[in-house]
Amino acid sequence: MYNMYGEDMDGFLYVDKPVGMTSHDVVAIVKKRLKLDKVGHTGTLDPFASGLMILCVGKATKLAYLFSNCDKTYTGTIKFGVHYDTYDVTGKILETHEETIDDLKLMDAVKSMEGSYMQLPPIYSAIKKDGKKLYEFARKGIDVEREKREVNIHSFELTSKIYDQSVDFIVSVSKGTYIRSLAVDLAEKINHKAALSALRRTKICDILVEDAIELEDVNENDIHPLKDFFKDYKKVKLNDYMINLVKNGVYLDDRQLETKNPFIVVDGDDHFIAYYEVIDNNKYKPIVIF
Repeated sequence: MYNMYGEDMDGFLYVDKPVGMTSHDVVAIVKKRLKLDKVGHTGTLDPFASGLMILCVGKATKLAYLFSNCDKTYTGTIKFGVHYDTYDVTGKILETHEETIDDLKLMDAVKSMEGSYMQLPPIYSAIKKDGKKLYEFARKGIDVEREKREVNIHSFELTSKIYDQSVDFIVSVSKGTYIRSLAVDLAEKINHKAALSALRRTKICDILVEDAIELEDVNENDIHPLKDFFKDYKKVKLNDYMINLVKNGVYLDDRQLETKNPFIVVDGDDHFIAYYEVIDNNKYKPIVIF
């Protein structure tokens, strides 16, 4: 994909999503502003949350899965004393609890949550059950059974003292972790109730929110080209005959190379031609042709 100046428009865009906007809204705004046909994202961020979103542009929409196993880091605020149906303060209050919080017990509970545990996702989530998203059942008042999933809390720290029944935190987690559930589970450890009152995603893999662009400032020059993203991947140089085949989507095998890792095919002038992944022993499939 190219813009009006002939520049490469296939790649990734790091956006700092504002509070109050859905991930779909962000994609729609970028598509319209940059006049793009293909834009996707690598993972949703709740409307009440802000922070880093990675958007895939053009041919990069085929590569969103490359970020699916990424660890993520968040900062936020937990409000104690209230339980909401959404597990955050945007929902309906189901229960209140006015007991004072013991600082030491809370600190111990936070540390005890580091490591892996089986987490129950919120009913207001996009996880599918019987072909429908959980929040679709929730909005109709239908109670459905949710399955716990193993998640890993790499680090969890409080970054403030308790104020107004609230506390700030920073947490690094594995894929699939719901921070709203983490807040509820933390409160249960100290026989309390809680909900998430603020959330900001600050890191995905090695990409920081500081690397992101404010949505209102995004332009085509902010796109990180695929060739930059793949610059450290193994390069496989093929002859002109094979390059023509690669451009037509041919699979490669041990007649060209033997590897267990993804790689980039380049021509005699080191131009990027295609990105390949291993699909079987000594069998490689083209994922993106540049």
